[in-house]
Parts: sequence; structure tokens; C-alpha cells
Amino acid sequence: MRFHKTGWAFLAAMALVVGVTSTALAIEAFQERFEWGDMSKPTTLQGRVIIIDPYDEAVWINVAVFGGNAESGYFWQKIHPGKNLKFYADKGAWDELKKLARPHAGPAAAKEVPPSSSTALIEFTVQETEQNHRVISSVKKLPEIAGEPTKPRGIRTLKEAACQGKDEFEAGCYKAKQALNVAPKASPPQHYDVMIPGGKPVGGLIPWTAEYNKPGSAGGGH
Repeated sequence: MRFHKTGWAFLAAMALVVGVTSTALAIEAFQERFEWGDMSKPTTLQGRVIIIDPYDEAVWINVAVFGGNAESGYFWQKIHPGKNLKFYADKGAWDELKKLARPHAGPAAAKEVPPSSSTALIEFTVQETEQNHRVISSVKKLPEIAGEPTKPRGIRTLKEAACQGKDEFEAGCYKAKQALNVAPKASPPQHYDVMIPGGKPVGGLIPWTAEYNKPGSAGGGH
């Protein structure tokens, strides 16, 4: 009798584990659809190729706005923020991806691939043929948008027309970046530096604070 009770308890526990795991996978799948949209039809995305998984013939790509931040060109800036998603690929796309990604992760990559590995920026077409099985059909390498330690390129420089192909310290780009911060006073006014309890703004804490938002001004805080 004790054996039967133990057996049923074991089966119940296993059913619970399987149920929880299935729920977790379903939640993850839903979250990815929520974040990146429906890929049931061919979808074009941009991202950075990170690591090849030769055992599963898959590739991990970091998908983020503008293909990922990379203000000063450092490796970690290229892959954070963003989300690493696993993709599979048709043969033609797979052969192309193998040329662009690190062949290994962890210590093996440190030995065989320089830390400044390119993490190539690509545009690719992908379709989710079944749940969590995303297949890439075409790959196109894009011109690098990352800056360098002495010539940074933030997201603003990617959006400003005056900053295209330039770094943030070049005169035209530097001036264009000031436009939002010193924009004319809106109605009602928007104080965008820092808001402290009670609703009083504290100005002068970011570069090029608008005159009306500086400490001591008619609309600014103290």
C-alpha cells in the first residue's frame, strides 16, 4: 500500500513539474511575441550576430533598437540593452552567419576570438515556422554604426540628420544634440530635468538646460 502511495505521489510531483515547465515556456513564448511581434509571416529585423551554436546549427542574435547601442564601440555596449534570441537558418543564410558570429562562447571565445570581435550588425528576414523555431531565410550585413572611445555615437546621433556618419563631438552634430534640451518653453511648460516630491523641478542637472528651467529662473527650480 505504501508503494502505491509513494508511486502516486511521485507521479503527481512529476505532473506538477511538467505543468510548471510548460507554463513557463508558454509565458516565455508569449513574451517574445509581445516584445518582437508576430513572426508567423516573414519579418525583417536588425540585430547583432553574437554566437554560433554548431551543435544545434543555430545562432544567437541580439535584437534591439537600431541593432543595439554601441556608443563607444565596446563589446558590451553592442549587446546591452537588447535581447538575445535563438534563430535557425536556411543553408544559404547559415553559411553567411557562420562568417559573422563567434564560433564559441566563454573561455573558448577568449582564446580563439579577440574580445573586440565585430558582433556584426545585420538585417535579416525570419519566420517562426513553429513555436520558438525561428528560421532566417536571408542575411544582409549593414554598415557599422558604433563609435569609438574617443568618438562616441549615442542613439541621438543616429536619429539626428546632422549627425549621420559623424561622432558626437563634431561641431554640427554637437549643436544638433542641443535642440531638444533648449527647445522653446511649451504650454503648459514641461520641466524635464528632475522632479522632486511636491512637484518642484530641479534644473541645471543636464547639459544645455533651457534657460527657463535653470535654478533661479522664473520657471525653474532651486
